[in-house]
Amino acid sequence: MSTNPELNTAPLPLIPEPVSVRFGNTPAEDWVTSDPFGEVTVGVNKDLPRTDFSITIHKKGASITAGSEAALADGRNAFAQIVHLSAVRSQLAAAATVTTEQPSDPTYRIPALTLNDSPKHAWRGLLVDPARHFLPVEDLKRLITVMAVYRLNVLHLNLTDDQGWRFEVSGYPRLTEVGAWRERTVEGTPQFEGEDTFAEDRHGGFYTQDELRELVQYARSRGVTLVPGVNLPGHAQAAIAAYPNLGNFPERQLLVRETWGVSDHVLGTSEASFQFVRDVLEQVAEIFDSPFVHVGGEDAPLTEWERSPEARTRREEWGYSRESEILGRFITFAGEVLRDKGKRLAVWDSAALVRIPDDAIVLAGGEPKGVKAATSRGFQTVAAPESVLGLDRVQSRNEPAGAHPVLSLEDVLKASPLPKKLSDEHGKLVLGIEATAFGQFIPTARHLEYMLFPRLVAVAQHAWGSSIDTEELHERLRAHEALLAHLGVESRKILD
Repeated sequence: MSTNPELNTAPLPLIPEPVSVRFGNTPAEDWVTSDPFGEVTVGVNKDLPRTDFSITIHKKGASITAGSEAALADGRNAFAQIVHLSAVRSQLAAAATVTTEQPSDPTYRIPALTLNDSPKHAWRGLLVDPARHFLPVEDLKRLITVMAVYRLNVLHLNLTDDQGWRFEVSGYPRLTEVGAWRERTVEGTPQFEGEDTFAEDRHGGFYTQDELRELVQYARSRGVTLVPGVNLPGHAQAAIAAYPNLGNFPERQLLVRETWGVSDHVLGTSEASFQFVRDVLEQVAEIFDSPFVHVGGEDAPLTEWERSPEARTRREEWGYSRESEILGRFITFAGEVLRDKGKRLAVWDSAALVRIPDDAIVLAGGEPKGVKAATSRGFQTVAAPESVLGLDRVQSRNEPAGAHPVLSLEDVLKASPLPKKLSDEHGKLVLGIEATAFGQFIPTARHLEYMLFPRLVAVAQHAWGSSIDTEELHERLRAHEALLAHLGVESRKILD
């Protein structure tokens, strides 16, 4: 990389915007190095607030100091963005220079600066959905690497759904032999008139427990926590296809679901079903280091419980008057299993309409007002409003099939993920923000990148919580197109 001092005449367009940053006055103050990641010094200073970090760069070197290991991870990731932006700036300048001279050793010219920062939100997340369309491990690693550069620190993996079961569970081999594969997949959006069309290719895949453990470690080393999503008792058709005795009508052999929408097939009320929940969650708790496990809890139609003789008998034994109380029993049971393993339960806010454990984490989807509803009941809450952070939604009217309505980059830039009127008391219960990219209309990892970027970079700014003008953020995003390409991301182009 070129060491031309004229390259660093403007501040780097950092995203998220730091709480404070002061750049050097002249290029003579820049740090020129061939190994910035190897030469930077790092350390924890317990006298600093736990979430604070600072970065200092001058001509003789660089240092990162933080109030905790978590803040140090944020500092390392902020430093990584500084290095990558400096590299991109040098590459662009070199490409614009007519020369036959080749540098003998690649070097970085990194601008002098003093940066102090701290996030507003502890949970800065993204949900992706390998259950609907499988995502290979290497693609998840690339996503984790890019998330870290933007200080997004939670990757929520939707690992099970009606359309696929995506990880090994000891004692249940048919989950991956049968539940991980569907013979065909509906194409496009649902047809309310006429017949659906299908791609006849077999689709599937799964992660071994060793692959997941290695992925957890990979993410941890980059300051990212993997939160597993295991849906129950709804979104369970793939599991029931593998083990019919887990359903309400064991004599029926289901297929792994080939269409989208909500399946009526939910876990049955037998002892085998509850033992299955225990076995799965205990193994998930051993694999993942996240303090939280998300069990969904939404989209559990009552139809089968109403029709099942066994479910009616069990409901009477339990003293319930409504089938919806069976849903609450599953969620409460899951919470007890996880609590015994040192974990906390997380659910969607629609599941919170039934009785759930007091220590549950609620992810508020739908509209931002869901945050107020959850916090008013005393639940710690993550704002995940699909209306403004649903990155599976098409970005214009001229896009391939996808979720609707349109959610453009400009919409995300102007978004308010939290309700405008949220009391201080309720605000203290907000853990953070999570964007969602459900996989129905995202068939490949590259398509996922197209849907995520650059909108996810704007989400990172919202999640960090510092103040920045929308137009200024839009201009910085243009500069980050080259950074995303540098990181190997095939992002959607920013259009005028």
